[in-house]
Amino acid sequence: MPIKKNAIKALRQSVKNAARNKTVKAEIHSLRVKFRKALTAVNKTEMAEVAKNIGQKVDKAVSKKILKKNTAARIKSRLMKKVNNVVKEVKA
Repeated sequence: MPIKKNAIKALRQSVKNAARNKTVKAEIHSLRVKFRKALTAVNKTEMAEVAKNIGQKVDKAVSKKILKKNTAARIKSRLMKKVNNVVKEVKA
């Protein structure tokens, strides 16, 4: 355990921030699971809505420095790739 006052405060802050970050990451993860379920059910309206929501959450997480920029870009890229494949299959 830390002894100095500033170390005690830093520990308190890091625990608080870690808990906040964990909830945001868990929310993004649950949305991605919901997206995968909509993808297998080929529910285009729900899939598009969830994809938009994931994009917004990921961007907000980047702005709050919870996720790194490249991680967010990778998540969004893979997401849109799947959406575009489903749209292409439905049209064909």
